[in-house]
Amino acid sequence: MPALPTLRQLTYLVELADRLNFRAAAEAQFVTQSTLSAGIKELESLLGTQLVERDKRHVRLTAVGEEVVARARELLSGATDLAAAARSAGAPLSGPLRLGAIPTIAPFLLPEVLPLLRRAHPALKLYLREDLTDRLLGRLRAGSLDVALIALPYDTGDFHVRGLYKDEFWFVAREDDPGAREKEIAIRKLDTGAVLLLEEGHCLRDHAIAACGPRRGAWEAKVEATSLPTLIQMVEGGLGITLLPEIALKAGLLKGTRLIARPFAAPAPSRTLALVARRTSVRRRDADLLAEFFLEQHRRAGRPGVPALRRHTPKA
Repeated sequence: MPALPTLRQLTYLVELADRLNFRAAAEAQFVTQSTLSAGIKELESLLGTQLVERDKRHVRLTAVGEEVVARARELLSGATDLAAAARSAGAPLSGPLRLGAIPTIAPFLLPEVLPLLRRAHPALKLYLREDLTDRLLGRLRAGSLDVALIALPYDTGDFHVRGLYKDEFWFVAREDDPGAREKEIAIRKLDTGAVLLLEEGHCLRDHAIAACGPRRGAWEAKVEATSLPTLIQMVEGGLGITLLPEIALKAGLLKGTRLIARPFAAPAPSRTLALVARRTSVRRRDADLLAEFFLEQHRRAGRPGVPALRRHTPKA
């Protein structure tokens, strides 16, 4: 039987493919740059082909390297599931669980829910990663995450998806904006030319554009924000208006500002929070249990937030 690549070598290659930087990849793997570089050279020697092109400024994969990386992701995912299966004889929601969450959900939902989760399941060791949806799903597919908390609609491929509840969008503007005087905002009357959005890559941007209808040409030259706090500052600065998710408002995102939040007239635009896991993962059951826990906390409600927020029945 010929010598086979090790999981460590494949892990180094996948990390380098994700970052295209030897130093950053080595830091992410908690090894020295020389160790990571040697591991990849050993892999190339073992396979008898060049996988990575290197020069002083750039790192890129060869065509063969890209194919090997794709197969390596599948192998690492399978190895992760194998190891988890061997350790899964314990109680549900126990042991290490790697949870990813997008930045338009994580800081508004998790600080309230996670302490309750720790009290209910003290044997659970939760490791969190915040990132954009596409990157989270990539890590989920590669096996470096067990569950991801994202917002729908989004193309989730063949992942196991457990919908949680709707998160409605709200109109947010300065006090002197005409819309601030309305009790409800008609989405069809919204001036898309004044709407500020997050930059490309945030699914919240796509959800907001979809909520406003097919007038997509209006978004091409807009000023874009890198985060929700930056978006708030831009609105306060008079650059425009925006749409914000209800969970962010309930968490007090507008606290300390003079901005006004108004609901949209029914049917209000919304996104759906969801938990995603690999269908083959032994942590899929934990993903479902985690979904039930999130739903139960949402049903109990009672969260502080914007006083004028309407209460609505959560829908799975």
